[in-house]
Amino acid sequence: MGAVTEVWRRPLGHFTERTLAGLVLVLGAGVGFGLLLVLIRVGWTPLYDVDHGVAAWLNDRVAPHRPLVTVLTALTNLGGRAVIIWLVSVAVIGLLIRRQGRLAVFLVVTGLGALILDPALKTLVGRLRPEVEVPIGVYAGNSFPSGHALGSFVAYGALLLVFLPAMSRRWRRPAIALVATTIVFIGLTRITLGVHFLSDVLGAWLLGAAWLGVTAYAFRLWRLERGRRLPALTEGLEPEAAHQVAPAPDEAHLLPHPRAAVFELLAGWVLVLGALYGFGMFVSHHAGGTFLATLDTEVPRWFAEHRTPARDDVSYWWSKAGDTHAILLISLVCCPLVLAVWRRWRPVLFVALAMVGELSLFLASAAAVDRPRPPVGNLDGPMPTSSFPSGHIAATICVWAAITLVVLPRTHRWWRWLFVALAVVMPVGVAVSRMYRGMHHPTDLMGAILLGALWIGLLYWVVRPNADVYEGNRPSIESEQVGELDDELARAARPQ
Repeated sequence: MGAVTEVWRRPLGHFTERTLAGLVLVLGAGVGFGLLLVLIRVGWTPLYDVDHGVAAWLNDRVAPHRPLVTVLTALTNLGGRAVIIWLVSVAVIGLLIRRQGRLAVFLVVTGLGALILDPALKTLVGRLRPEVEVPIGVYAGNSFPSGHALGSFVAYGALLLVFLPAMSRRWRRPAIALVATTIVFIGLTRITLGVHFLSDVLGAWLLGAAWLGVTAYAFRLWRLERGRRLPALTEGLEPEAAHQVAPAPDEAHLLPHPRAAVFELLAGWVLVLGALYGFGMFVSHHAGGTFLATLDTEVPRWFAEHRTPARDDVSYWWSKAGDTHAILLISLVCCPLVLAVWRRWRPVLFVALAMVGELSLFLASAAAVDRPRPPVGNLDGPMPTSSFPSGHIAATICVWAAITLVVLPRTHRWWRWLFVALAVVMPVGVAVSRMYRGMHHPTDLMGAILLGALWIGLLYWVVRPNADVYEGNRPSIESEQVGELDDELARAARPQ
């Protein structure tokens, strides 16, 4: 019995020594938040004066400089719900794929707590947002605490604790400094944009520190109960999971000949642009009297004559499936999942270059050709770019073709054919909707197909996203499971 007591006493004492200071900080943050909340509720005059004075002073200096406002708005969006939810959701799905359920639960619980605390406290406190002389942005809801400051503190802090073990020791301190700087900048942008008082941000940071500390403390208690080593927080929550939380194994070279690949892609980009320019100029100015000219005249007119309210609605949503936001969202979801499942950077690079190249080729060729929209009433109003080629269609072709080319050779499961179907159905749906809405000629669709085929073909030849599959280097799930089993057996056999 004494031996058992000693076994538990040692890790308990170790836990107490390591976490006493952290526990004091957590309690201090909670007390500080409570004190600040009381001062705001009672309307303490010195705090009121500081909050309103800082808001007015910053508004006078920031509002006249629109480029600065643009930069601050971009920075503040890093703490917005859309970015935070995307980051945490992708991380949770990736951890579940890697069989790290405990870390996934930690992220979910920590994130949900912040999502609940923010609106609940805003409603209870009922503090109005600052009223400045020159309003920069309009935000709904109450002011205390700052949701952006709270969400960024909790989300970025939790992600840092989860993924610290994947970093080498020399990069951990810079990573901590980068996350802390990002959190501070997001909070400061809320004050400089005039949408929160100084105390709103300070209160959010104190609350975020307290909540993140509570969840991290609970996770360490769980480790203690299972007799696991209790690491310093600079090692992350689960040092044993370093291999599983690492995005991919270290690779000596992402591409076999990176310099040659860069020049090949640049030269190919120029040639693709030349092909698009030549075809675009021909159909825009020299195809009169040909079948292509008849097609460009009759098809938009036919679609315009067959419009109905129901078809207008369907075409609107199909068209949205190919706009910049939808394509970006698809890419931002696909790339982390590919990384989580197959542990390779090259397929991610392939998808990323597909989208960057498509966008740059579309913008350059549209500016060079400068083709007007079809001479029918369009349903989307004036557009800043020309008609040739269709950016919506080209982006849809590129993103779904790139994803399909990555997925198809990497699995033999039946669901891989769903991606083949999507690579056909999505571009067809977007193309029909864009022509139905009077935004493009049929030859604009041909230009988009030309762009997608040439650029994806070039990328596939240069990047070779599936080289690890064809060379037999794909990580084996079965071998990883055997390795994990060996580790468990070794730990079980180790003397206690």
